[in-house]
Amino acid sequence: MALIGAVALIVIGPEKLPRVARMVGTMLGKAQRYVADVKAEVNRSMDLDELKKMKETVEGAARDVESSVHTAASDFERDWSETTGMSSIAPPPAEPTFPEYKHPKKRWRVKQSAMPQWYKARSGVRTKALSGAARVARFRPQKFN
Repeated sequence: MALIGAVALIVIGPEKLPRVARMVGTMLGKAQRYVADVKAEVNRSMDLDELKKMKETVEGAARDVESSVHTAASDFERDWSETTGMSSIAPPPAEPTFPEYKHPKKRWRVKQSAMPQWYKARSGVRTKALSGAARVARFRPQKFN
């Protein structure tokens, strides 16, 4: 190291040596960050490959379970129909009925709470909704003649 430093001092000169040393340091830092990024990317891709393999095995197991349940269900239905003498064809289910829409009758512009009206009036809580034009007219300064 000392030999390299002495040669650099002679070749570059004492005035430019600090600037060159700073530049070399920043270059080495950038190179180390680049190598670290590449390592992280390789590790991420390896983890991704492992996750894909794990996903495939879980999906395969799920397909196997689904097929075994399906075959067991069909065997059960066949045995049930043989035992009871009835067919497994059931009438189609009735169409579901839903209650008719009812408007909630809310006055959403007005604050609703359990406060008594006298307290609302004293504390200045709005109890009636005003349109924009009505609000402007209410708070417009009075002209003195």
